[in-house]
Amino acid sequence: MTSQAGEFAGRVVRWQQSHGRSGLPWQATRDPYRVWLSEIMLQQTQVSVVLDYYARFLDRFPDVAALAAAGDDEVMSLWSGLGYYSRARNLHRCAQQVVAEHGGEFPSTAAVLATLPGIGRSTAAAIASFCFGERVAILDGNVKRVLTRVLGFDKDLAVAASERELWGHAETLLPAHGCEEQMPAYTQGLMDLGATVCLQRNPQCLLCPVSDPCSARRQGRAQDYPVKTRKLKRSAQSLWLLHARSPEGAVWLEKRPASGIWAGLYCLPVFASRDELEAALPAGARSALTDDPAFLHVLTHKDLYLHPVGAQLQEPALDPKSGGWFDAAQWTALGLPAPIRKLLSA
Repeated sequence: MTSQAGEFAGRVVRWQQSHGRSGLPWQATRDPYRVWLSEIMLQQTQVSVVLDYYARFLDRFPDVAALAAAGDDEVMSLWSGLGYYSRARNLHRCAQQVVAEHGGEFPSTAAVLATLPGIGRSTAAAIASFCFGERVAILDGNVKRVLTRVLGFDKDLAVAASERELWGHAETLLPAHGCEEQMPAYTQGLMDLGATVCLQRNPQCLLCPVSDPCSARRQGRAQDYPVKTRKLKRSAQSLWLLHARSPEGAVWLEKRPASGIWAGLYCLPVFASRDELEAALPAGARSALTDDPAFLHVLTHKDLYLHPVGAQLQEPALDPKSGGWFDAAQWTALGLPAPIRKLLSA
């Protein structure tokens, strides 16, 4: 197994150096702050989407100290539209912890990195490998697909013991001890294979550097890997949004609770039904409501059917403890959910 592992790692490293991705902005640095930022942004998000956000974040927060010192609303505003907002909250908390507990320097080992908010085992390993050359395995979604296909690993990854076993295989396949200088290329190579060659659908086996030892290719069963039986079911939900304007044209926004949909973001008031929305308003304001066209917002595992209801209200009509009036110059600087920002900008 040792010789096979060495050959596998060598193939991945050579392929990455000649055919892997090399022009992405976070690949030209070993600065753990920049690598960490890219790794968090890239979780469940396409590279093409991340590029602009990454540049804007670095322009405003060039280092971890600047991010740690920022206010919550500014961080959420810059993240607005990128989705999975818990990432932004953990990003901010992590920066503050790095400054407060590590003197503004990211830890150099995956074990310690994994203790920071929002950094899981695979992300910690990626940072440690890229920035410090630590000999440690990653196992994100793309890498799971590559390794399960190559190994013919057909155990159910929905079972924790199976995933632990795959972690063991991933560690066995690392470049040999003494080859830590190869770790950045090896780690990047596995990521690139999963992102550009070993695709979920229509894998490009003829272009793959590890097609010879690949069990899935020999079996003609690439689509059967990885095995994961427990999948989240899609659901649908309808929500009514109170789009209230003051006589001066300001919009009423409320900060969402710390948990649940759009947690911690500023938002139009959200209601489970139109009747519930009406009941929250003074009786005199209910007759002048206008129903704007409903629209669909698609989340990873849920379809949101959003129903905006317009209203012209005086300031005393809404509870100042729950929110406030914001004009366009103010709400553009807040963390807003993407569909709310789009609605307000229309």
